[in-house]
Amino acid sequence: MTVLLGALLTALLSIGVLSVPIPYVVLGPGPTVNTLGASDGKEVIQVTGRPTSTSAGQLRLTTVGVQPTVKLRSALAGWFSPDEAVVPRELVYPPGESQEEVEKRNAEDFQNSQTSAETAALRELGYPVQVLVKAVTPGGPSAGVLKPGDVLTSVDGQSVTSAARLTELIRAKPAGTPLKIGYLREGAAATATVTSREQDGRPRIGIEIDQQQPHPFTLKIDLGDIGGPSAGLMFALGIVDKLEPADLTGGKVIAGTGTIDDEGRVGPIGGIAQKLVGAKDAGAKVFLVPADNCAEAVRNPQPDLPLLKIATLDDALKALETLRAGGQPTRC
Repeated sequence: MTVLLGALLTALLSIGVLSVPIPYVVLGPGPTVNTLGASDGKEVIQVTGRPTSTSAGQLRLTTVGVQPTVKLRSALAGWFSPDEAVVPRELVYPPGESQEEVEKRNAEDFQNSQTSAETAALRELGYPVQVLVKAVTPGGPSAGVLKPGDVLTSVDGQSVTSAARLTELIRAKPAGTPLKIGYLREGAAATATVTSREQDGRPRIGIEIDQQQPHPFTLKIDLGDIGGPSAGLMFALGIVDKLEPADLTGGKVIAGTGTIDDEGRVGPIGGIAQKLVGAKDAGAKVFLVPADNCAEAVRNPQPDLPLLKIATLDDALKALETLRAGGQPTRC
């Protein structure tokens, strides 16, 4: 009787321990989405005012599924699973932030990734970004020199290709440096010298700016229930594929991941191992990997899924062109 009671108590305690939440989350393969197709009955990339092309293949963005509340039983299963990862909760939900706050930030990052994808793709298609002076600070460095409506084209001979690039060029030299600013005013090119001043600890030239990218059609990305910035590269590729006659996929299922900025630079992401599993399950034949994620991707390979090293949108386009021609793009 004592042995039986002891065994029963041990079993009950074990069940209790296994069912207690622990400060970890489980990461697993999330859904993949073809950016050239539809989701919930709506085209993911919607273009009006211009003909679009169709593709024989797919360009699939990849995601990571997060199990936010984990019990010891699930954690043990995740530790032994080749497709999942168990990580400390604070890596996904930082201390001091609620799950709702993290999800809100992820939604904002996702929206920003769409905007940058549109900017980078349209630039690739020949629609340059224009950085305009929105307002001039009275008494500031640009007062009496620049005017609202001026289109800024260069700083010390280096092209202004986006609002972010303008900021980089101004901050590249210490406050008090005379900067040669190129601009267009009512279509006429001109230059002026503006000496930057320190404000909030950074060099500035005393203007508010606006970024525009005129194009004769409308473009919209419509996809919900996904967060974070890592779909940027695949959105940009999808836009280019839809607006160009050439089929970027060559009839293959191409998967990938990576952030993208307005200049078309591709940045690293998290959860590459889980995204590779999701891509393989979706039938991908090639995976586009941000250059900074290559080492981790190589440590977590999937059978017969080549890993292509991508640092920019232009890299991705050239890699896909090489694939279509039967060549071998640069691998991780």
